Amino acid sequence: MSDKIELTAEVRSDMGKGASRRLRKTGLVPAVIYGGETDPISITLPHNSFMHELENEAVYSQILSLKIGNKKKEDVILRDLQRHPFKPKIMHADFMRIDHKTVLHVAIPLHLLNEETCHGVKQEGGLLNRLVNEIEVACLPKDLPEYLELDVAGLELGDSLHLSDIKVPEGVEIIALTHIDEQDPDSESEHDIGVVAVHKMREEVVDEEVEEPVEVAVVSEEATEE
Repeated sequence: MSDKIELTAEVRSDMGKGASRRLRKTGLVPAVIYGGETDPISITLPHNSFMHELENEAVYSQILSLKIGNKKKEDVILRDLQRHPFKPKIMHADFMRIDHKTVLHVAIPLHLLNEETCHGVKQEGGLLNRLVNEIEVACLPKDLPEYLELDVAGLELGDSLHLSDIKVPEGVEIIALTHIDEQDPDSESEHDIGVVAVHKMREEVVDEEVEEPVEVAVVSEEATEE
């Protein structure tokens, strides 16, 4: 796991939609921290510095160190993030406190290794198709990986890799695979989904449109008068 990301916040005293709008105008992001045996706390974070931290993919899946004013730092995880529909602006954030003795369910990024040397792409002209970007795992906070890796170098045209092909660290489980029922033959195909595949590139077929002569009926003026 990488070094813990630290965020700084302040306790928020004014509540309501109007107060939230005023806070955003001053460059702050309204947020809340909840969970554990402590009451929820409304907080604010500096927008620009928080936005900068969000450029790191680890923020979305790793344990964060949140310092609220002069209080002791708390370990939290980002649970929800509301963005402006079209502006590069964060509207609200939810953080959940971490109990280090309780199993977490977190979506972890999946990194593909050796994409540029994949056999099915390099040698056979196929197209590497990533089917999922994140894998939901269950583990204790101390075992939480920053990301999972899957080597695609040996994939040939028509091949695919599934959840069961991902090697996870000790203490980490892929949640979907825990639902497989060995007594149900359809259970494995339902939960052990594909995560990456090499497909044949589509060939564009252009149909040449042949214009057929159009027969036009000519009616004489004499026939019309009759």
